Amino acid sequence: MEETGTGGAADGGSPEYLGQGERHEGTPDERRVDLAPGTRYAELCVTTNFTFLTGASHPEEMVARAAELGLEAVAITDRNSLAGVVRAHSALREIRRGLAEGGTVTIRGQVVHDPSSRQDDRGAGLPVPPRLPRLIVGARLVFSDSPVEWLALPTDRDAYARLSRMLSTGKRRARKGRCDLHLADLQAEGEGLILIGLPPEEASPGAEDPEARTTEARLRDMMRRFPGHVFLGAAPRYDGRDRARLAERARLAQRTGVPMVALGDVLMHHARRRRLADVLTCLREGCTIDRIGRRALPNAERRLKAPADMARMFRDHPAAIRRTLDIARRCTFSLDELSYDYPDEISNGEPPQKRLERLTIEGLRRRFPRGTPQDTLQKVEKELRIIGTLGFAAYFLTVNDIVTFARSRGILCQGRGSAANSVICYALGITEVAPDTISMVFERFMSEARGEPPDIDVDFEHERREEVIQHIYETYGRHRAGLTATVIHFRSRAAIREVGKVMGLSEDLLAAIASGSWGWSSRAPSRDSLLELGLNPDDRRLAQTLDLIAEIIGFPRHLSQHVGGFVITRGRLDELCPIENATMDGRTVIEWDKDDIDALGILKVDVLSLGMLTCIRKAFDLIAQHRGQHWDLENLPREDPDTYDMLCRADAIGVFQVESRAQMAFLPRMKPREFYDLVIEVAIIRPGPIQGGMVHPYINRRQGKEEVVLPSTELRAVLERTMGVPLFQEQAMQIAVVAAGFTPEEADRLRRSLATFKRMGTIGTFKDRFIGGMLARGYDLPFAEQCFAQIEGFGEYGFPESHAASFALLVYASAWLKRHHPAAFTCALLNSQPMGFYAPAQLVRDLQEHGHEVRPISVNHSEWDNTLERRPDGALALRLGFRQIKGLREEDAQWITACRGNGYPDVESLWRRAGVAPAALEKLALADAFAPMRLNRRDALWAVKAIRAPKPLPLFGDTGEGVIEPEADLPQMTLGEQVIDDYLSLRLSLRAHPMEIVRPNLPGLTAAADLGQSPLAVSVCGLVITRQRPGTASGVIFITLEDETGVCNVVVWPKVYERFRRIVIGGRLLKITGRLQRQEGIIHLIAETVEDYSMALNYLGELGTEAIDPTEGRGDETRRPVPLRELPGKHPLRSKTGGGGGRVHPRDQARILFPSRDFH
Repeated sequence: MEETGTGGAADGGSPEYLGQGERHEGTPDERRVDLAPGTRYAELCVTTNFTFLTGASHPEEMVARAAELGLEAVAITDRNSLAGVVRAHSALREIRRGLAEGGTVTIRGQVVHDPSSRQDDRGAGLPVPPRLPRLIVGARLVFSDSPVEWLALPTDRDAYARLSRMLSTGKRRARKGRCDLHLADLQAEGEGLILIGLPPEEASPGAEDPEARTTEARLRDMMRRFPGHVFLGAAPRYDGRDRARLAERARLAQRTGVPMVALGDVLMHHARRRRLADVLTCLREGCTIDRIGRRALPNAERRLKAPADMARMFRDHPAAIRRTLDIARRCTFSLDELSYDYPDEISNGEPPQKRLERLTIEGLRRRFPRGTPQDTLQKVEKELRIIGTLGFAAYFLTVNDIVTFARSRGILCQGRGSAANSVICYALGITEVAPDTISMVFERFMSEARGEPPDIDVDFEHERREEVIQHIYETYGRHRAGLTATVIHFRSRAAIREVGKVMGLSEDLLAAIASGSWGWSSRAPSRDSLLELGLNPDDRRLAQTLDLIAEIIGFPRHLSQHVGGFVITRGRLDELCPIENATMDGRTVIEWDKDDIDALGILKVDVLSLGMLTCIRKAFDLIAQHRGQHWDLENLPREDPDTYDMLCRADAIGVFQVESRAQMAFLPRMKPREFYDLVIEVAIIRPGPIQGGMVHPYINRRQGKEEVVLPSTELRAVLERTMGVPLFQEQAMQIAVVAAGFTPEEADRLRRSLATFKRMGTIGTFKDRFIGGMLARGYDLPFAEQCFAQIEGFGEYGFPESHAASFALLVYASAWLKRHHPAAFTCALLNSQPMGFYAPAQLVRDLQEHGHEVRPISVNHSEWDNTLERRPDGALALRLGFRQIKGLREEDAQWITACRGNGYPDVESLWRRAGVAPAALEKLALADAFAPMRLNRRDALWAVKAIRAPKPLPLFGDTGEGVIEPEADLPQMTLGEQVIDDYLSLRLSLRAHPMEIVRPNLPGLTAAADLGQSPLAVSVCGLVITRQRPGTASGVIFITLEDETGVCNVVVWPKVYERFRRIVIGGRLLKITGRLQRQEGIIHLIAETVEDYSMALNYLGELGTEAIDPTEGRGDETRRPVPLRELPGKHPLRSKTGGGGGRVHPRDQARILFPSRDFH
């Protein structure tokens, strides 16, 4: 309907819908699917939300809506990008599969019906589209040297390769997230592309305007270069001028000889996204909705339209509609054509399969020096046959080359995941799980029936993984290797802040609303949370803001790089997918993420990082250095009783995978005594077993409280090691094979169906087959249904036994190190930060509680890393290193260490010899690193402030710059002030715990160490060191409080959480009153009330005492006394709103000095 568009906002004004209630946006056709007889149309210009901050709908929504509207085809044409096309491709494939199976499919809320049964709201009997729309892959090319944009639609695979290569060229010229395309790039790579020109709207073709003449000349030039492939795009704007606009565009087509084609220039799949489109415009332009002016959409018409509506719009130009169908027929390329060849040059001329067989045999001889067991040889023979059939030998050789390189450089690495089900991976040294450790199910890793590429994940030391990454680039070249992308989405906190800012809400209000959102939550704020803040959720502006927040959550914000997934190709990678520069120097990233390449069957190698591997290697080095013992993962003593005794006591701070509060609570109940117990420990406190109701049956059977039921010999072999309770994905597959008669390939399809049944609803057929198969083999119906219910319960989150076993190796290694070399282990943990569950303060405290000395930072003793020093009694003490000082550069620390000699007598000598800037000296003084010179913090700061020059000058090498500093009698710092500065600089204190200082002012509290003997009703107060909200805990929050005597584990049930939401999320010092729950040596406090005592942390020092401010000005200058709670002008704790010498806001001091580690 042409002349129904509403006008846009005036310059500087806001859109007309602001302040109005809910109403429908758009013309009546939006509420129905309008399919007039014989009308056909293909939409060739669709911008999705992968044109970041522009498109207002997901690619999946676009193709689902196109299917409902009956479009012949739909082209995804994002700006200089192919990032969203695979999602559209996958959505259409899912719709096609779903319609074939059941009649309707839901894609991101869009319900797509079976075309054979579709009716519209005017009754039955109307024609329906005979098939789903075909996806046309394309891009909207924007150039730095031409105002004319071009839609580029490849007609075949070669044209697609040229388009991808051209986009890569533009992206590699520019910084991350940008694309610098030149018109010459299109002229060089345009063969085989359908090119639809989009001249700027403000151009006036035919006038004596130089720009208009240039536009016409460029259109003619492109027509000469690519005859028959160039078209002129025409799109309505629904502003009352469309008839004239389209007529003018038709005249331009006649003058240039370039045929006109109809476009919708779509930004959204549905009219209701208009407001969100305007918000995205504001985010892109950096303005509020009240200042968007003419940049706002004038109406909601830039949405997908039914063919009949487009035909009415172009009723004066019917050929423009017909050309959309002609172009769609010519664009035959499909993403299914992207054949992928893995590189094979690692074979050095030897056929990949033969080389793999040879290396496997050599590896078996190394792994089994006394001879390989027969059953292992049979598994190897089967694996080699499947690998040969599927043609994946080169993939295994590539992974083997990467692992071999890492080990040649002394980089600790280990494969994990389903790859540990492969004996070949074990023989090659990719994985470390021996075949007799677990029940290897190769079909979990790869199978002939599935025919999909395997997925091998390898962990490397996190500090040295970059060496491995650069080796891959050097070996294969950047034109053949790239990291996969990760899509960064809007989550609740970012959505609240960004949308709220656009809607004109104040910073304070947004901070308050955001503070009620938990971590990476994907939900908009609730009415209750707004009422809790004293806000009116029915306020129109606020209500609209919340609606928009809910809509934008899940929208892509930008692309980042995957944690380590590499795609490596035999040919050019940039002909498979566009490549762009990463933010980090020396890295390049493809536009597609893990799910995209999985959907297309493209192999990737996961080069992942794991901090615990770094820690273990550093611990081995420290032990070799100080004890002369040489350990590695292969020669550690096995099944050490002392190590298991330690774990049974839940003494596991710092131990890999079992240091969470839930794992530590389970250890005394589990009482691990052998390696396989650790495999179960790793896997059982996971979403799958918890949701499947398997934890309690397993532990009850392990403790003899419940009978172990194994109803058949076949199931005994599968379930005996787990007390008759299925805990692993491999067991679900094995049960299907031995008890229900599935083939291994069918069992793998069952596993994959279990993983997606909540989303796809594809489990019904398998359930009938499974239960029927068990009944046919003599099992009774209740038992068969129980078996299926158990494996169904954990299907979506099931944990592979192979993955658990790989991690269990590191659990044992880290536990052994903690038990037998605690100082070396803690030193290595600190030198490997950031990693793990606990902050350095808790790691240091744990070492002290085990009776080991921890020495402070010293300019005359410390190095960059934390180190070990031998005590007179032969024990090892931990010396804190310069790396613990916040903001100190490693380069400065290296100079201090290199120039130290026999020690520095004073601050000035350190400055002169090491040549570090006064700013670095100030950081050392704040960290109390000059204590060996008998200088306290204030004396050291006074001395540092006397140094003016950034570096010493040779002229004054022996004269001290000619300045004689007067001595100052500075007041001594209180213990509380010392602790504050310790945490400020080091994030830990060796002097005292904050609760030790605060406790005298907080009567009626029970210390954590006394909870074992106290009454059940208690009040506990402590620093929040961790917060957990597992997705499987039904909204339960787990908090760990720490006081000067130990830790207290707190359970916050949902009702209590809702009452004290903001305190639970944001508090740093909490007082929690509740009842104790004691069970098998584990104590939990069940919270009833939660109080925020974070303000008390602002009073650790003595208020009201006056002192000279030693951090401002020269040492020979005196200043007005300032209260001790005031901190220097550039201090990170200064209030943002304060002036010179601003006071610390108590909330900010607690948040910055005592941060918690929160896990979601």
